[in-house]
Amino acid sequence: MTRELGAFASRLEYGRLPAAAVRVATLGFIDCVAVMLAGGTEPVTEIVAATVLDGDGKPEASLLFSQRRAPAPVAAWINGCAAHALDYDDAGGHRSAILVPALLAEGEALGASGADMIAAYVAGFEVWSELALRERGHLHERGWHPTGLYGAVAAAVAVSRLRGLDAEQAARAMAVAASQASGIVANFGSMMKPFHAGNAARAGLLSARLAANGMTASATAFEHPRGFMNAVSQHGDYDAGTPAGTLGERWRIESEGVSIKKYPTCYCTHRAIDAMLELAQRHDIDPAQVEAVEVIIGKTQKAILHADRPSTGLEGKFSIQFAMACALLERRVTLAELVDPVVRRQDVQDIIPRVHVTLSTDYDALMPQYARHDQVKVRLKSGALLESEKVARARGHIERPLSREELYAKFRSCLDFAASPLDPEALFASLEALPRQPAGWLRVATQQGGRTPAAATPMEKA
Repeated sequence: MTRELGAFASRLEYGRLPAAAVRVATLGFIDCVAVMLAGGTEPVTEIVAATVLDGDGKPEASLLFSQRRAPAPVAAWINGCAAHALDYDDAGGHRSAILVPALLAEGEALGASGADMIAAYVAGFEVWSELALRERGHLHERGWHPTGLYGAVAAAVAVSRLRGLDAEQAARAMAVAASQASGIVANFGSMMKPFHAGNAARAGLLSARLAANGMTASATAFEHPRGFMNAVSQHGDYDAGTPAGTLGERWRIESEGVSIKKYPTCYCTHRAIDAMLELAQRHDIDPAQVEAVEVIIGKTQKAILHADRPSTGLEGKFSIQFAMACALLERRVTLAELVDPVVRRQDVQDIIPRVHVTLSTDYDALMPQYARHDQVKVRLKSGALLESEKVARARGHIERPLSREELYAKFRSCLDFAASPLDPEALFASLEALPRQPAGWLRVATQQGGRTPAAATPMEKA
């Protein structure tokens, strides 16, 4: 498996990618840059930057599209933390929050073209899916954060592809990353969760550089009885026997895609938030008249949403109770609500104990960590029972995609949240044109406020 995955990474060419894969990868870059900039002012980003920026090393890459620069592994580390700091980055493992910062940093250092970065993103995405689909259990329930585990390996694959490593080097890079992969669910709701993403981006980039310089590692690091898959699965509940040589024949990035978040909360809350917002609007619910709220979600979803009585904005991101209270009271869930004062507000805290969770083990075949659908029921003090529709896909999911206008609105709101001096229209257009950006485009973009010569070219429509 290890060698086959390495061979796939080394031979993938941009010209072989289907148009849909290019569009999805471009979308991943656009959304991730937005949330990365928004998260750049969060405490976790500032703490990591203050800790790792010691003045040593070659200033190869920019931090948060600014004039501040750092060695590429450090830039990937800091930018990766920023990308996941608000939990507003794409769903499905938060792949872009790791792949994009790693590729932006190494791509800037190498002067890579947009097409090379797209191909590298797809390589990392496909290997991530390959590993995740071999796992038969639910890693979250075992305490593992898949973003930190698969992300480190996927970033190593992506950077190996960007650097042009051969099959043996790419396999070694993956094996090196496997020994650096980490992240536990117990740290959800704290600064350590976004640190998982930044650490994975750093580990992947560093692993590819180590392999390029001759670092050795196991040639069977993933399928070995005491290797990555068995260590993560804990009970051997994974597939190590199916050949991985078919990668690139069926593109999982086409079917799995990138699901854009509408709300800056854990994705496990999004379908229920959609349900509550629709229900509250349709019936114009008066929160003072609410007796109880029942939210029906999957067992694994609830295991992730562990903050039953949140008191901080970070905890609120992992609380289905807060998500329901916020949607009911504010009729929206935005960055403005995911802050300590709102979570601690008395009317919010009064609603939270009225939210009761019903668990479902009827899992979705395409989203195995999720119930087949989520639903919200509100009982009023009058005795009336209001029921939402059963929501199987959240707004922004690949099957219910955001419009270009909605995507840009999120993009601009993120830059506004960060009080970024960058030109949002120019940067958005530059990222839309990523597949056609020439070598060295990123260096120009960071120096000119996000504007590049190709900025006026719109993204090709599906």
